[in-house]
Amino acid sequence: MTLKQKNIKQAFEHQGIIYQNAQYQLSSVDLREVILEEELGKETSLGALAINTGKFTGRSPKDRFIVKDQLTEDTVWWGDVNIPFDSNQFMDLHRKMTEYLSDKKVYIRDCMACAHPDYKMGIRVINEYPWSNLFANNMFLRPSEAERKQFQQEWTVINAPGFLADPKVDGTRSANFAILDLSRKIALIGGTGYTGEIKKGIFSALNFTLPVKKNVLPMHCSVNVGESGDTAIFFGLSGTGKTTLSTDPNRKLVGDDEHGWDGNNNIFNFEGGCYAKVINLSEKNEPDIFNAIKEGALLENVVLDETGGVDFEDASITQNTRVSYPIYHIKNIQVPSVCTNPKNIFFLTADAFGVLPPISRLTPNQAAYHFISGYTAKVAGTEAGVVEPVPSFSACFGAPFMPLHPSKYADMLSEKIKEANVNVWLVNTGWTGGPYGVGNRIQLKYTRAMIHAAINGDLGSYSYEKYHIHSVFGLAQPRSCPGVPYSLLSPRATWNDDKAYYKMAFKLSNAFRENFKKFEADCNEEIMRGGPQRYAY
Repeated sequence: MTLKQKNIKQAFEHQGIIYQNAQYQLSSVDLREVILEEELGKETSLGALAINTGKFTGRSPKDRFIVKDQLTEDTVWWGDVNIPFDSNQFMDLHRKMTEYLSDKKVYIRDCMACAHPDYKMGIRVINEYPWSNLFANNMFLRPSEAERKQFQQEWTVINAPGFLADPKVDGTRSANFAILDLSRKIALIGGTGYTGEIKKGIFSALNFTLPVKKNVLPMHCSVNVGESGDTAIFFGLSGTGKTTLSTDPNRKLVGDDEHGWDGNNNIFNFEGGCYAKVINLSEKNEPDIFNAIKEGALLENVVLDETGGVDFEDASITQNTRVSYPIYHIKNIQVPSVCTNPKNIFFLTADAFGVLPPISRLTPNQAAYHFISGYTAKVAGTEAGVVEPVPSFSACFGAPFMPLHPSKYADMLSEKIKEANVNVWLVNTGWTGGPYGVGNRIQLKYTRAMIHAAINGDLGSYSYEKYHIHSVFGLAQPRSCPGVPYSLLSPRATWNDDKAYYKMAFKLSNAFRENFKKFEADCNEEIMRGGPQRYAY
């Protein structure tokens, strides 16, 4: 039986459920035809499809759960991020979801995660909607013909946006949910069409299993490699430039979001695609991402004109407009998506307070402190009630996806930084000359110039002649950088108002210390010394 024949309304049995109308392993071309025929998406002038994910245009963190059982009870860091869910209620919900899907046309895909052969993991994704299945095809690794014949399923993702839970009966908080059962290796996603829940469910699973069972550090980061084989890692939360800065025409892209770092000097991509924000995207500023938006790519929640043109500046549906595409849509990529130990690590933060240096060199203690903190900032207008910059901390630059205590990941990273003698940098891609609404966003060309200078060694090793120590945060900021105005390197100098600057700097430093209180019991004094000075303005 050919793959094409298997696509045509064949009964498909999975976990005891017979799907009478299962569409198995459809190609991106076939999925495109279905999406257009069923009017579930629109064709854009760029060749990509555009869909609307409905009520949810982003993740719903309060509706993410992990099943609490013998495996997870004493290993998961329970709290507001990792919310426990009853094992029996999970199985009841699983039964309801599979029954809901059993008489529907479903789209089933066998795919993989982890590019390194020692860690490859088989995933079966069952989707209610064809565009969700196209997303899975774009984002996960697509098995070769040989891998398909030997495919061994380890994880299952069941994704039904049309299925709504009954919180009073099912134990959820709302009708929508995303639940991981780390023992049964099943992810249930219901009531939400936001595709990011699919990939983040598997990322969360890997963030549990790889450190515990494989001694591999999972990282919410992007990675690229230079011509000489030098690796650079970019940690950062959404909106800090992780995808943009790692997609560099002069360096090969390994991946833009999720990677592992093992004990044998290997860094490898978990995924087979990219999931980039496209708000205010332009071909001039981000040509690689712009040109990746073509047939096979999937745009989410963008606004189209009558001719199918995309208005990337229109945020009327959401600020979180996105595109997914297979990584081979980027011309300059590392094949396979595996590289060796990094020489430079960059922590990206969009500081809306406008007080952090645009780039600074971190000591090992500072690296551990800022990694655990995972700082960026929310700006006015991004959420209801936000009228001025608000500090936002996400441990390990990815707390919503980290089931273990942050100190576990931080200890692993610190050890690897020391072993590989890595340079670590804090890069502010946010504001200068004042906070959001007063100052200006640091221009992308200058941020790129600073990162290139760090990678090329142009910023030199630490010395008093080359670096100035920030009086509040203790960060070593370079006094000069090729291609960057001298005045930009000192955030205080850009304000032209020392009193206002230091008032804002101490406001942010106090927020750092307040956030870190929940980690102090698990951190040594060396890490504590990596934070800002302990006095207030």
